[in-house]
Parts: sequence; structure tokens; C-alpha cells
Amino acid sequence: MTTTTDRPVQEASSTTPAPGGSPRLSDRGLAVAFISPALLLLLGMSVFPLLWALYLSFTDYSATRATGANFVGFDNYSLILGSSEVHKRALTTLIYVVGAVLLQTVLGFSIAYLISRRTRGRGALTTLFLVPMMLSPVVVGLFWKFMLDAQFGVINSMLGSLGFGQVEWLTRQRTALFSLIVVDTWQWTPFIMLIALAGLTAVPNYLYEAASIDRASEWFRFRHITLPMVWPLLLIAVMFRAIEAFRLFDLVYILTSGGPGVSTETLSFHVYKVAFLGFNTGTASAYGILMVLVVIVLAQFYLRYLNKLKEG
Repeated sequence: MTTTTDRPVQEASSTTPAPGGSPRLSDRGLAVAFISPALLLLLGMSVFPLLWALYLSFTDYSATRATGANFVGFDNYSLILGSSEVHKRALTTLIYVVGAVLLQTVLGFSIAYLISRRTRGRGALTTLFLVPMMLSPVVVGLFWKFMLDAQFGVINSMLGSLGFGQVEWLTRQRTALFSLIVVDTWQWTPFIMLIALAGLTAVPNYLYEAASIDRASEWFRFRHITLPMVWPLLLIAVMFRAIEAFRLFDLVYILTSGGPGVSTETLSFHVYKVAFLGFNTGTASAYGILMVLVVIVLAQFYLRYLNKLKEG
């Protein structure tokens, strides 16, 4: 009888205020108290600007005009989707994303594969290759702008010493976009390398031991053991890099400013020109919403492919 009567008393006493008169918070209350500041910051920094941009995309608002915003419906969207200039910028962005991500994936995985086969100096080599990724894109852009200068750049000086002529890396249409791809590859190949190296080191050793017992060739081990085990993780890294490359702005701004002409003007840089040089805030907001939708749709298809790959 004593044990049955004491339990309700103890449970009731656990909800009584603490000494000093201050009430105790439950676990749910503590969770809400700690999460609320982060949620408010997220709403203020991410969700609200996105909703505000969505509203402005249906108006003719301009940041420099004294009058307010007038509702124009889907006029901004129809103007963007039917513009031949936008199609050219989209094609330039697509070429850049495919070229940069493909080159980074091949180089990053190759470097990771070579490093994983070493037993000594692996940490020092990994740290050395990670240095470009730690630098600011603005610093990288200025660094390569001096190196690729047609008259005083070190790249043309090296080519001249080898008997080649000078190349206008950043001022010719044929080489400007290629130069952007090379610079972005130099900076972000370590990202692919790091993720691929994590996947390579996680491959169980007993698989290679079984293959060596069966006298499997090196290509057989790579084709049937290494690549299938690392492939899903590598695809995730490719998705992140494709999203980052799709919204490239800083390297274009520092190296070429979209030139020569508009040969290196990506969609993100075009949105910057529309918003801050043309002051068409409503149209620029429509650009941003469309870019977000494109990323979301493509990411959904990509994630479905990853899920099917995982299930298979």
C-alpha cells in the first residue's frame, strides 16, 4: 500500500515549482526555447526573402523608382522564358556546369584513387591538395587574373619560353569560358577528391583480399569493387558541385565581367546586371525564382535516380 500511494505523490511533486519560485520547464519547453532562436533566424534570413522575392516577381518594382510596385501577373516570367538572350545565357551556364563538374569529377576521383593507394604521406598530400578549396573565390579570381594576363601573366611567360605565342585567355571568346572552367576546376577539384577519398577508404579490405585470392586483375578490382562502392557517394558530390556551379557569380565578376561580349555571362551574373545595373528588381526576382525552381526540379530527378541506385 505504501508503494502505490507514494508514486502519485512523487509524480505530482516533480511538476511543482523549483525553490525560489521559478517554474521548471519540461523537456518540450526546453527544446522549443533552444530551437526558437535558430528557427526565427532561418525565417528572417532565408524564408522571408524568398517569399518577398516571389511577391516582387509578379510586380514591376524597381529599387530606384519612387512609386510603388504594380502587379503585372506573369509578364516577367513570359518575358524571361521567351527571351533569346536568356537562352544564350542558359546555354553558356549549361556548358560551364557540364564542363567544370565533369573535369572536376574525373580529376578529383583520379587523385583520390592515387592517394588511397599510398600508405605513407597520405595526410600531407591530402592537406596539400585541399589548400585551393580553403581560399576565397575572390582571392582565387584575382590570383588567376594576374596569372592569365595576356602581357604580364606567368602562363604566357611560360608558353613564350617554350616557343609558343601569347594567348589572350580572358579577352577572346574561345578561351574565356575555358579559362573559367579551368579556374573553377583548380579550386573545387579537392572537394570531389575529399569525398571520393572518404568513399575509397571505407571500402572493406576483405573484398580486395578475396579478389587477390581469385587472382583478379587490377581493372577487375576497380570495375567491380572500387567503382560500385564509391559511385553513390561520388554522385552526391557531383550534385552539390553542379548546384554551386549553376549559381556561379564571383569568378565571372572578377575574371571576365561576363565578357568578351556576353560569352561568359552566366545566368547568375545576368541576374546581377538586371537587378543592380538595370534596376529591374521585379524581373530579377522572377529570374531568381525560376533558377530556384530549375534547381529543385533537377535535384528531385537526381535524388530519385540515387534512390533507385541504392535500392538496386
